[in-house]
Amino acid sequence: MTNNLRFRLSQHKENNTTGNRTFTSKYNVTYLLYYEKFTWIQEAIAREKEIKDWRREKKIELIKTINPDLDFLNYLFD
Repeated sequence: MTNNLRFRLSQHKENNTTGNRTFTSKYNVTYLLYYEKFTWIQEAIAREKEIKDWRREKKIELIKTINPDLDFLNYLFD
């Protein structure tokens, strides 16, 4: 969760090149496939917790509701 997605994506890229032992560097996370916008931070936190408990297959189904071809969305924030 972030209030500045452009900055957060740049942090992910940086973590992958610096060798930090973060989730993003460990799993080489660099591409954005899905995101949601919320007005209230409490709603965003609750949604993030909800999705984290899902199985991978259910997460992929959710992503495909707005991104059926699993295209990288990073370009939207460059």
